[in-house]
Amino acid sequence: MQPLSVLASGMVTGVGLNAPSSCAAIRCAINNFTETRFMDKGGEWIIGSQVPLEQPWRGLAKLVRMVVPAIKECLAHVGNVRTEMIPLFLCVAEKERPGRLQGLDDELFHNVQTELGVRFHSRSGVIARGRVAGALALAEARQLIYEERLPLCLIAGADSFLVASTLDAYEKKDRLLTSQNSNGFIPGEAGAAVLIGSPQGSQGPELLCLGVGVGNEKASVESEEPLRADGLVQAFKAAFADAGRSIDDLDFRLTDSNGEQYWFKEAALAMTRTLRARKERFEIWHPADCIGETGAAVGPCVLGVALAAARKSYSPGPGALCHFSGDDGDRLALVLAGGHS
Repeated sequence: MQPLSVLASGMVTGVGLNAPSSCAAIRCAINNFTETRFMDKGGEWIIGSQVPLEQPWRGLAKLVRMVVPAIKECLAHVGNVRTEMIPLFLCVAEKERPGRLQGLDDELFHNVQTELGVRFHSRSGVIARGRVAGALALAEARQLIYEERLPLCLIAGADSFLVASTLDAYEKKDRLLTSQNSNGFIPGEAGAAVLIGSPQGSQGPELLCLGVGVGNEKASVESEEPLRADGLVQAFKAAFADAGRSIDDLDFRLTDSNGEQYWFKEAALAMTRTLRARKERFEIWHPADCIGETGAAVGPCVLGVALAAARKSYSPGPGALCHFSGDDGDRLALVLAGGHS
């Protein structure tokens, strides 16, 4: 078992411009859903979760303005470690995303470094895997911390669904929440980051990642195959084995579910196929209820919410199961432990 510690978080969301305010709003189930300047096919304004930036930035510039403050929140906790010794894994939209911004793979990382005025470790990189990118980055960070003895890693995500061509494509697929479709997601945007290190390097109450599991679902959200949640069950079992824990040791769940029925059905099926004993209480937290669908930023957002809950002891218990699902069938699960010592 190779545990990792989540040492700090940073968030820029539709409900807060830093991690404490965002996590407080999410804890209180506050959202900032407002009418956007995009119209659906029924002639109504599309509802979204927009980050209140000081200027109407667009494209890569908006992503930079959202993720850089989140990274700065984390860098305030690195101590004497130089940024050249810290790899940054930058999570962005998957390559298949409709309306994907140009330059995500080549320019965004450079622009983030330039805006920060720093250089990160040579093992840094961009992970273009959408909602599952953050969990994949955590597995990469574990390898670098344990095998290459790097002291810290940064995982950051920047994404926005508030792009005309993206909204148009998802509306045509009946996946966007509109005046004519109740089974859809509310588009959002966010920048988020978490600082990862070894458990020995943390101070105060810890949030530990004990295990990571990977699976693949053939009956993906846009396929017509019957859903059995095979991929998520596979990811659960792998994460439990990696952590040396069972689902009986866990107290609640955190997920990237965004309001589409498919993801809740998948989570419910995976639970029925995994639980062997009845749990009186097994809450499921989905921050998208407050910040909308944030794509590649959701991984660091979920870990930030878990860190705040662990440090302030308002989670249902110390053990948590996180799971993330990509449109293409990728499934990732994390076993977390923290707080309630």
